[in-house]
Amino acid sequence: MSDDLEALEPDEARLLYLDAKRDELTEDTRDGQDYRLRAFVAWCEEEGIDDLRDLGGRDLYKYRVWRREGGYTGQELRNVTLRGDLATIRAFLRFCGQVDAVPEELFTQVPLPQVSHGQDVSETTLDPDRAKAILEYLSCYHYASRNHVIMLVLWNTGCRIGALRALDLRDLDLDGERPNAGGPAVHFVHRPEEGTGLKNDEKSDRWNSISEYVAGVVRDYIDGPRCDVTDDEGRDPLVTTPQGRIARSTVRDALYRVTRPCWRGEDCPHDRDPDDCEATEHGKMSTCPSSRSPHDVRSGRVTAYRLADVPRVVVSDRMDASERVLDKHYDRRGERQRAEQRRDHFEGL
Repeated sequence: MSDDLEALEPDEARLLYLDAKRDELTEDTRDGQDYRLRAFVAWCEEEGIDDLRDLGGRDLYKYRVWRREGGYTGQELRNVTLRGDLATIRAFLRFCGQVDAVPEELFTQVPLPQVSHGQDVSETTLDPDRAKAILEYLSCYHYASRNHVIMLVLWNTGCRIGALRALDLRDLDLDGERPNAGGPAVHFVHRPEEGTGLKNDEKSDRWNSISEYVAGVVRDYIDGPRCDVTDDEGRDPLVTTPQGRIARSTVRDALYRVTRPCWRGEDCPHDRDPDDCEATEHGKMSTCPSSRSPHDVRSGRVTAYRLADVPRVVVSDRMDASERVLDKHYDRRGERQRAEQRRDHFEGL
């Protein structure tokens, strides 16, 4: 331990790092880094490391193995996920070196796994037919509940969770009364100074149309179970908790919950006993192999649009993502499905 270093607890360092990055990173990026750093802090607690000065290269290798084998989440990590996790730890330790908490060169000892071409794309998605079944179940048994609105708005608009939680009541046109409106719609607005910045800044500002049915469910949620509260900025969020605007983690938990087959009374496809399965516990629902993340819902929505032959440029505008990003990270059509759709366009020519 160098005499030039100053004591700093892992969790305190996490908070310092996130505060330092507040002006450099989007809220979505900081949120993702916070999740990864919480895993690192949890490992430090397990190892009895309460001062970062005690951290060495051997410890970083042990952390890599712990995360790879399912530490913190209970699920083994694919190389691309592990690399992203460790890249955050590397950036974090570089910052810690700058504030004299660890040796300046320690970050270079974080072992990053190699990722081959094509491995940087997630393989999971929410199948469109399964999404429809989940929405039908919610409509029947949990109509206009918060979980119903979360799943319904995410699926029908294809928005990110940051955009969903940024919606205020003033951003809704449920009756289609705005000028030149063709029907109900929601308005996504970049408001970083009030804690609800969007992924691509002002370029993310857009109106997304919704169906009369979706508008009706949202209206019934507002008139019914929605907690009538304001956030810290005095705004009226659409999706709320008793404490105010819903947190990203709460949105994720809602999706993990409703995408588990057992939650809807279906047989477990993984031969697990629901009475003993840890994925039925609060905070561990993501460990179910069938649970799906917000990214999976978004990729499922893109896939559904493309299967319906919605033009790529239209999907790009609605989803607030470039056509290249949509093709690489969200479109989950199989090669045969793509070929058959191309056949439909070229037959008879």
